[in-house]
Amino acid sequence: MPDPRDAAEALVRAYYDAFNAGDRAAMCALLAEDVAHDVNQGGRRTGLPAFRAFMAQMDAAYEERLEEVVVMADASGTRAAAEFVVAGRYLRTEPGLPEARGQAYRLPAGAFLSIEGGRITRITTYYNLQDWIRQVSA
Repeated sequence: MPDPRDAAEALVRAYYDAFNAGDRAAMCALLAEDVAHDVNQGGRRTGLPAFRAFMAQMDAAYEERLEEVVVMADASGTRAAAEFVVAGRYLRTEPGLPEARGQAYRLPAGAFLSIEGGRITRITTYYNLQDWIRQVSA
């Protein structure tokens, strides 16, 4: 039987590898049907349909790749964290944000995840929104 910590870390790495590959179906296959997605500076979205809609919106407005990904998990394999740098371009203006002109940005970010039954049940993402606004406004 695999070590719970190793299994959790492998699950989270597979999730972020799928993100970088642009494989949204593979990402969703690693999530629980009722996944809770806490968006930075926003509310909680619950369920795969809400997650898919969020990713479609993000993919239309941003082109992103995660670099320097580090994953950690607790001994029980039920909680994990990831730290990474988001390397991206801002493609389409989002409401309430600066005008998009294809600006590049590099933004440190992190996420906390809950895991149950071999699936990710919660993703909470954090980054410094003011730093991102400063970068795309320059």
